[in-house]
Amino acid sequence: MTDVIELLRRRCATLPEVVERVSHGEPAWFVRGKRMFVTAAQNHHDDRVGFWCAAPEGEAAAAVAADPRRFFVPPYVGTRGWLGVYLDVPGIDWDEITEIVTDAYRAVAPKRLAATLDD
Repeated sequence: MTDVIELLRRRCATLPEVVERVSHGEPAWFVRGKRMFVTAAQNHHDDRVGFWCAAPEGEAAAAVAADPRRFFVPPYVGTRGWLGVYLDVPGIDWDEITEIVTDAYRAVAPKRLAATLDD
C-alpha cells in the first residue's frame, strides 16, 4: 500500500514556495516557510491517520456536517476554522484531497502568490 502521507506530501510540494518541516512531531507544510497550511496527523491525538489544514471560512463546518466519517474538527486549530481530513478511510478521492490542500494554501498564502495558481 502506498503511504498516504507521501501522497499528501506530493500534493503540498507542488504548490509555489512551499517548505516542509517537522512541527509538533509531524510533517507540516508552510508557505514561504512561515505560515502553516497543512500538517499531517499520524495518530497524533487519536488512533487515526489524517491531516489538518486551513480552510476557507465556513468550509470546515460544512464538510464535517456532510460527512463526519471523512472529516473532523481538529483540536486546537478547529476553533479557527481548520479542517481535519481522515486518510485511513476506504476510497480516498485524491483529486478531492488535492482541492482541499490547494484551498488550504490559498487560505494562508499572500494574495499575489495564491494568484499564481490561476496563471
